[in-house]
Amino acid sequence: MEHITLLLGIVIVTALVFDFTNGFHDTANAMATTISTGALKPKTAVAMSAVLNLVGAFLSVEVAKTISGGIVNEDGLKTEVIFAALVGAILWNLLTWLVGLPSSSSHALFGGLIGAAVMSMGWSSINGGTVVTKVLIPALAAPLVAGLAATLATRLTYRIGRNTDTRATAKGYRAGQIASAGLVSLAHGTNDAQKTMGIITLALVTGGVLNPGANPPMWVIVSAGVAIALGTYLGGWRIIRTMGKGLTDLQPQQGFAAQTSAATVILASSHLGFSLSTTQSCSGAVMGAGLGRKGGVVRWSTATRMFVAWGLTLPAAGLVGAGAEFLTKQGPWGIAVTAALLVTGSAVIWALSRRNAVDHTNVTDDEVRHDDTAGVVTTAIAAVTPPPTGAMAAAGASSDELVKATLTAQATAPTTTGAMADPARPATV
Repeated sequence: MEHITLLLGIVIVTALVFDFTNGFHDTANAMATTISTGALKPKTAVAMSAVLNLVGAFLSVEVAKTISGGIVNEDGLKTEVIFAALVGAILWNLLTWLVGLPSSSSHALFGGLIGAAVMSMGWSSINGGTVVTKVLIPALAAPLVAGLAATLATRLTYRIGRNTDTRATAKGYRAGQIASAGLVSLAHGTNDAQKTMGIITLALVTGGVLNPGANPPMWVIVSAGVAIALGTYLGGWRIIRTMGKGLTDLQPQQGFAAQTSAATVILASSHLGFSLSTTQSCSGAVMGAGLGRKGGVVRWSTATRMFVAWGLTLPAAGLVGAGAEFLTKQGPWGIAVTAALLVTGSAVIWALSRRNAVDHTNVTDDEVRHDDTAGVVTTAIAAVTPPPTGAMAAAGASSDELVKATLTAQATAPTTTGAMADPARPATV
C-alpha cells in the first residue's frame, strides 16, 4: 500500500465508483421479477441482494484473472489508460440507467478498456482471442441459453402444476423466487464484483505494486465486495421497473423459472472464468419465461431498445474511453480535465433523473407503455370508448381483458348517425 501513488489512488477510487454504479445498475438482474410479482417488498429485496453480492465476491477470482491478465497486454500499459477506461464505463452505465435500459456493465468496462488501450498503444495491445472466446461468444450465447432454459422451465412448471390450485402454487413459487433471487445475487457477486477486482489488480500491476499474474489482494476483494453491495442496496429502480414490468408480465411460476435459469448460467460461467454479462443473462431469462407461458407476451418494442443498447455498449464505451485517454496522455492537466468531465457528466445525469424520480415507492407502478399488446385499430377504439367499469375493473382485469370487453360492448351497442340522435326516431344500426 505504501507504493501507491496519487494517480494510482485516483484510479482505485474511480474503479470502486464504477463498482458502485455496477451494483445499482444490476440490482434488477436479481430482484426485478421478485419485486414485480410481490414475492418481496422492494427495500427488503435490495437489502437481501446487497448482502449476497458481498458474500459472492469472496467465492472466486477466476473472472478477475481474466480481466487483469487476459484482455489487454500488460506490457507498456499505463495507469492513466485504466483511468480513461473507467471514465467510459461509468458514463455509459449512468446514461443507460437514466433511460432505464438494462445494458451490460461488464461490456461497458471492456469497451472502455479496449478503447483506451487502442488509443494508447494501438490494436496490438488487445488480445483478440481472449476477447472473442471470453467476452463476445459468452455475450451472444448467455441470453440465448438462459432464455431457452427459462422457456423450458416455465412450460415444465405449468405442466406439473396444471391440476393444482393456482393460489396455493403461487405462494410456493413466491417462496421459490426468494431462494432463486438469492442465488442470482450470489452469482452476481461472483461475476461482477470480480470485474472491479480485476481492474484494480491490473492498475496495481501497471503501477509496479504487484507482479504480473498476481491474484487480487484481500483488501481489493473486500473493497470491491463492499462497493457493489452498497450500490445494490441503493437500488437501480428505473431498470428494475423495465425488467419487472416493461418486458413481460410475470407470474410467480415464471419468475422462479427465469431466476433459476439465469443463476445457473452465471454460476457456470464464473466457474469457467467467462466474464459474461449478468444483465444479458437475466434479461434473456425473463423473455424466455414470458414466452414459456401460454398466452404470455414479450413486449418487443422494449426488447428492441434493449438489444440496441447491448449492441452499442462496447463501441460507445470504447469511444468515450478512447477520448478520455487522448486527454489523459497529455499530462497532469489532461487527467484533471478528464476527472472534471466525469464529475460534471455524472452530476448532469443525476439532475436529469430527478425530473422523473423512480424509487421503492413507485417502482411497481404500471407506467410502462405496452405497445405490443394491441394493434393500431384496437388502440384507436380503446381511445374513443371508455373501458367498462365495475366488476372487471374491481377484480383487477388485465388491459387485454378490458379491451376485449370494450370491443364486445361496441359490437352489441346501437350507434347513432349524429352527435345527438332524435329520441323520437329509432337508432340507425
